[in-house]
Amino acid sequence: MIKVKMYGADWCPDCRRAKSYLEKHQIEYEFIDVDMNADATATVEKINNGKRIIPTIIVDEKSYTNPSNSMLACVLGINPKGRIFFYGADWCPDCRRAKGYLQSNGINYLFIDIDAHDWAVQKVEEINDGKRIIPTLIFNGRTYTNPSNVTLRDVLEIDKEKKDKIYDTIIIGGGAAGLTASIYAQRDRFDTLILEKKNIGGNAFLTEKIENYPGFKDISGPDLMDRMEDQAETYGADIRTGEEVTTIDKKGNIFHVTTEMGEYSGKTIVLATGSTYRKLGIPNESALIGSGVHFCATCDGAFYRGKEIIVIGGGNSALEEGIFLAKFCKKVTIVNRSEEFSASKTYTDKLSSMDNVVALKNKTSVAFEKTEDGLFKGLTIKDNKTEEEELIEAAGAFIFIGLIPNTDNFKNLVDMNEEGFVLTKNLGETSVKGIFAAGDCREGAIAQVAAATGEGVLASYGVRDFLK
Repeated sequence: MIKVKMYGADWCPDCRRAKSYLEKHQIEYEFIDVDMNADATATVEKINNGKRIIPTIIVDEKSYTNPSNSMLACVLGINPKGRIFFYGADWCPDCRRAKGYLQSNGINYLFIDIDAHDWAVQKVEEINDGKRIIPTLIFNGRTYTNPSNVTLRDVLEIDKEKKDKIYDTIIIGGGAAGLTASIYAQRDRFDTLILEKKNIGGNAFLTEKIENYPGFKDISGPDLMDRMEDQAETYGADIRTGEEVTTIDKKGNIFHVTTEMGEYSGKTIVLATGSTYRKLGIPNESALIGSGVHFCATCDGAFYRGKEIIVIGGGNSALEEGIFLAKFCKKVTIVNRSEEFSASKTYTDKLSSMDNVVALKNKTSVAFEKTEDGLFKGLTIKDNKTEEEELIEAAGAFIFIGLIPNTDNFKNLVDMNEEGFVLTKNLGETSVKGIFAAGDCREGAIAQVAAATGEGVLASYGVRDFLK
């Protein structure tokens, strides 16, 4: 567990105050008397640049000099209604979403980084029946696995906020297209609301490295999306994560957008909902998702350091993520159903230079296999020529076989093609006046970050012309 150390002295009033606070909230700590220990005095001086300031409290190797009770509450996750332990990681999108919601509502939590503590990984697996699912929160002894903002609101009894403002435009989706549309709309002095069901950044946030975005030889997806988010907020966009839009109705000239958190009103709508990863639809796939089967190397790859893994797919995404995983995995086996990869030569050239990558072409994925304990064992594949089957044993598998538009909630709202992509014309106009679409959810879109930003610009011009 997280260790708490206090360097102090019995005569120190602030040490007595901090002690009392920790004990009141039943937090175990190690007290080190600087009067009785020369090494402790030296430690305090080193932490405080030569000054002997007590209490100096260390929580999970981070030091706090004479922290107030409110600071201790923030660091240790102490709230009036209970203490919150937050198991997660900095690279986890849903952790960012949950953190943002807690912070915006003034809720304290003790963040436990699973990348820094092996025992934390074991705790997460224990809580989730062997699955490594984050964020995992413990509140008053009860566990919540990847809780939605609605769950957090209800469990923590956070009051709903009245939403009676009418925005000039409501952008549904916080990826590159949505953020760009917001930046341009705000520059035109239009009040903008972004509603994102998960975390800001979309699929680009889940990309370890982007090498084809103008202005950067290479940049990580999270860094690029963080910059876009900062810019959107600088211009005044209201950004809300963890809010999935369920319905959109129009009354008069105003659109009413409903989420599980409440209702919002706007004069125009931009659908920038992006897309999600396509599944294989083979036996045991659903049962093993999160426990051996994954769709995001950036999110879950760290769990497989030094282990053998499988990548399924043959396009740019599959090879890009396979190359990323090969940097820290013992072996990467890429399974492709075609005789040749469909990825660009840039990726195939990189792949051929890597010694720990094996490519199996013209193979069909038949089923994921489980151990007797119900854990991931491997993937059974079939040779498309001989029809012979074999089992590839590995620690986990990552699937990259294409995208599905996130448009199910809007099928009866605007016209779409058979696959569910939104039909548009000119500046992103849909079949409904005042509703525009941009990015991967739109028919004909190019699934690239640079293209998505351009589509966000077009949609913002459509919004501007409509409002004028």
